Amino acid sequence: MKLYAPSTIREIREKYGFRLSKSLGQNFLTDKNIIDDIIDGAAIGAQDLVIEIGPGIGVLTWEAAQLAQKVIAVEIDKNLIPILAETLREADNIEVINQDILKTDINTLIEREKAEAEAAGMPYAHVRIIGNLPYYITTPIIMKLLEDGVEADSMTVMMQKEVADRMRAHPGTKAYGALSVAVQYYCEAEQVVHVPASCFVPQPKVDSAVLRLDMRTEPPVVLEDQDMFFRCVKAGFGQRRKTLSNALMGVEHMTKEITGASLAGAGIDPARRAETLDLAEFARLANEVAKRLANGQRG
Repeated sequence: MKLYAPSTIREIREKYGFRLSKSLGQNFLTDKNIIDDIIDGAAIGAQDLVIEIGPGIGVLTWEAAQLAQKVIAVEIDKNLIPILAETLREADNIEVINQDILKTDINTLIEREKAEAEAAGMPYAHVRIIGNLPYYITTPIIMKLLEDGVEADSMTVMMQKEVADRMRAHPGTKAYGALSVAVQYYCEAEQVVHVPASCFVPQPKVDSAVLRLDMRTEPPVVLEDQDMFFRCVKAGFGQRRKTLSNALMGVEHMTKEITGASLAGAGIDPARRAETLDLAEFARLANEVAKRLANGQRG
């Protein structure tokens, strides 16, 4: 059964009386070449555990299961569970969980699976996350996984092209922002493939892109205080048009004296804006701020 074929999708919808949910951002992929690109980009091996976010009717799930040791698909829509039971019935290495990914403790799930695989003498080589993410909730999903320190080697996920561009953006570009800094702090990001809107049913109004996010084993910068790093990033981009000397006043307990001294200590011109700073510069700045706030210094 070609699950990606529009005729198959139509037959399944008619058989189960399934209606696509706009609130859940459901758009089903219909291009086999794109499906192959996603699976190839994920680099799934025979000893890998794959966790899929939002399997839909099982298009990616089935393809991943042909390569992986096991696939766990997390689907929020209860109406898709009986459909997945049918479309994936011939695979014996797939587990479907009816849960909201934002309320799922992925690390506990991974640890459980690793323990069971170890006990069976078949330990996993890698943990891969894949998925066609709903546009409206892409950033919350990605940031939850990253901030929770998800115990995965990579995430290969589809999202709105605009969001993908922001995640990969470089300093000095319009797309560069707090999301760019956060994603690039936790991961190395590369685009796998551009996906035109015409590759979906129903067809969305914008194009998509597939990104592969490889988790860093070590942070790319040395931080005194990770929380302060992200507070400085948030403050800087919270008021993009303001210079750093003004924008950083949005950091709790900040004073003009600490702002000026921290920028000077980091060797950063106070007239610059956040969008011009790379990760290393943000790190230097945050470390200076953290040091001065901790010591109660005022310059």
